[in-house]
Amino acid sequence: MSARRITFHARDGLLLSALDQPGPEGRTPVLCLPGLTRSAADFSTLAARHAATRRVIALDHAGHGESGRPADPARYGIEGSLRDVLDAMAALHCPRAVIVGTSFGGILAMVLAVMRPSAIAAAVLNDVGPKLEPVGLDQVQGFVGRDPALGSLEEAVAFLQANLPPLVLDSGGWRRFAALTYAPGEDDRWHPRWDIRIAEAMRGAGPMPELWGAFGALAHAPLMLVRGELSELLSPATALRMRQERPDMAFVNMPGSGHCPTLEEPLVAVALDRFLDRIP
Repeated sequence: MSARRITFHARDGLLLSALDQPGPEGRTPVLCLPGLTRSAADFSTLAARHAATRRVIALDHAGHGESGRPADPARYGIEGSLRDVLDAMAALHCPRAVIVGTSFGGILAMVLAVMRPSAIAAAVLNDVGPKLEPVGLDQVQGFVGRDPALGSLEEAVAFLQANLPPLVLDSGGWRRFAALTYAPGEDDRWHPRWDIRIAEAMRGAGPMPELWGAFGALAHAPLMLVRGELSELLSPATALRMRQERPDMAFVNMPGSGHCPTLEEPLVAVALDRFLDRIP
């Protein structure tokens, strides 16, 4: 069964959107939270793999994909985004889930563990941890705030290959990744599928604090960490400390990948599916 596009309103009235693939009611659903420049569609392959066994919901954060764009870019901060996650769980009748969080989505998962630990049955953190390296954050901010207005999908592929950290994708994978990153506008140019004012919110929020306490709040939940071996956002030292604090944590270090793995790499997908299969 294919995923349905669901729209609903956040508590402040902003229209939010999600992809919802139904599954057996007796199993814990998966709630996927994308990164700063990504959308719900990134998790379509994951959802398809689990179509017969588990409900999979993927959220478009405010300003991303099919969700609305608020007037004030400060709305894109962690506090507003976390409220959206809680509103989505309420609107979609999903009070408890396995959270799969890529980058910014993983930050939200850790903070959610502090605010509402009962909402998290298990968590997967994709190339994100309690401490983020400044050089990686600077790269993310520069990319988020740029609209290159590309002339074609082929130009989008070339631009991404030149400007993103390395990813383990073949030519078809790069085309699909580019089509999920940019979309043609009325001017026939390809523009970001996110609001580039998110970079303003990042600058306004100041330095990212360390979140070791929030990471510790996940102690009650089975946990998996995926890291790009070449990631400049999540350092080897931080990943090692995470593993020391949670020796039971499943861990995949994806060779050849920077920030961040797509979760579709065979090495990652097999480990992720094995982890999800453990969750009732």
